[in-house]
Amino acid sequence: MRAWQVRATGEPEAVLHLVDTDIPEPGPGFVRIDVAAAAIGLPDVLMCRGTYPLTPDGRFTPGQEVCGTVAALGAGVDPSLFGRRVMAVTAFYLGLGGFAEHALAAADTCFDVPDSMTDDDAAGFTIPFHTGWIGLHRRARLQPGETLLVLGAAGGSGAAAVTLGQAMGAQVLAVAGGPDKLAFCAGLGADVLIDHRDADIAEAARQATDGHGVDVVYDPVGGEAAAASMKALANEGRHLLVGFASGSWASAPSHQVAVSNYSLVGVYAGAYDRARTERFHADILGHHDAGRLASIVTDRIRFDDLPTALAGLSSRTAMGKRVLVLD
Repeated sequence: MRAWQVRATGEPEAVLHLVDTDIPEPGPGFVRIDVAAAAIGLPDVLMCRGTYPLTPDGRFTPGQEVCGTVAALGAGVDPSLFGRRVMAVTAFYLGLGGFAEHALAAADTCFDVPDSMTDDDAAGFTIPFHTGWIGLHRRARLQPGETLLVLGAAGGSGAAAVTLGQAMGAQVLAVAGGPDKLAFCAGLGADVLIDHRDADIAEAARQATDGHGVDVVYDPVGGEAAAASMKALANEGRHLLVGFASGSWASAPSHQVAVSNYSLVGVYAGAYDRARTERFHADILGHHDAGRLASIVTDRIRFDDLPTALAGLSSRTAMGKRVLVLD
């Protein structure tokens, strides 16, 4: 099979190689998926660099999320999964990710793709939308009429949070850099657009909320943007710790959290069992089927063009979710 393989540590265009390798066989609890589309994300760039926490040792194929057809079952897997179109999180941590014609995935990460969803949208759905729903619904308890500020709103994680927040009835403030990214956020349903390149995030957020401040911050960025957004939190606000695209997690002195009366709230989708995750997934699909969620997919990337596409993520020029398609 054709697969993209990382053979050294460095930038994607230097370390990714297109190879012909054996089709993997699923072990107990795993399935093999014939890949139709695979989502491209910043973790794939970090794996190329060797800085992602779950980077495999030796040569490996990155790609965390796919949509495709289940073509083989490992021992102990429900036989009814065979032949179904699914979205799944791959076994990238074992070196058998989605940037290949065939990928492995744990069976309990597979979810059926509804007929109303394209392969492209399904490929980039699980991680950003599960994380967004767990953060906003489960951890922050976001309520209709509350204000939600999303950092990195034009990225894959942020874009999912923008459209989920809008679907949940919140006033959504999107923070991104430049007119193109802000226009993309507006198309997702953002009510207020803040360009972090030429505006103070906290001041702009307080102006947009008539001085009240924001009730929830969705933060997949960390670093300086996180510190600025904390200054915009309302009384009893919740700052969601989602990721560290800037290179560093958000942090705040304990006394600042105490006197400002806000909470730092961790968000990790992997902390929930299959039964709970199925309920979350069903809730998200309810919004999707009702037409309340915008697609976050912006580009379909040819299989041969993967290294260039990953370089675009590295330079922060990409928006939304980019999807690698296999013809």
